[in-house]
Amino acid sequence: MPEVRPDEITAILRKQISGFEREVDIYDVGTVLQVGDGIARVYGLQKVMSSELVEFPNGVFGMALNLEEDNVGCILFGNDTLVKEGDQVRRTGKVMSMPVGEAMLGRVVNPLGQPIDGRGPIETDKVLPVERKALGVISRSPVKQPLNTGLKAIDSMRFQSAADNAS
Repeated sequence: MPEVRPDEITAILRKQISGFEREVDIYDVGTVLQVGDGIARVYGLQKVMSSELVEFPNGVFGMALNLEEDNVGCILFGNDTLVKEGDQVRRTGKVMSMPVGEAMLGRVVNPLGQPIDGRGPIETDKVLPVERKALGVISRSPVKQPLNTGLKAIDSMRFQSAADNAS
């Protein structure tokens, strides 16, 4: 029978402990406190960014908007009945963004930018954050065609304003 040597066992344990790495960071996970009207209040997520995409169970995603001291308010992009109090929420580390460019023309997408028109994936590598600073007035194209709303009261104000500017 081989002899048990405590110094070898200690060396093996120290080697395994030194190589141990945590896979889940406590700052990247939160818990649902309350759900209602498409909004979830989440405890935890101390390092979440404003407008960051967060993942709930059952494939529901949300966007962190209301960053408070003790909780985060998240808008849910999906069926809020699938999210319950006590569910675990994970950060994605990505700010909410949408595909942009010519490939988006005529396409119908959900709030996550995924196509729902049955025409296949959107072939573009360009994405922009949903919440970003607007372009300056100088760099925008001028408005050359009026927008008819179909509401006579609003459309008549536009025509009255144009007539005032002409005189």
